[in-house]
Amino acid sequence: MDRNRRWKVLGLAGLAGVVATGVLVARDERTRRAYSPDEVRDRLQQRLDEAERAADQPADD
Repeated sequence: MDRNRRWKVLGLAGLAGVVATGVLVARDERTRRAYSPDEVRDRLQQRLDEAERAADQPADD
């Protein structure tokens, strides 16, 4: 395989990786936007409660 062909294959592989990453980001964005404002508020409150409980527990050092 000559040098130019290697770069071309490497470039196409990189492009495929960028496209795949974009698909995953778009899917995650659609999932995130599917929540109603009340659901988002409830989930954030739940995460805050979990973080506060974790902070209150003594560390096992």
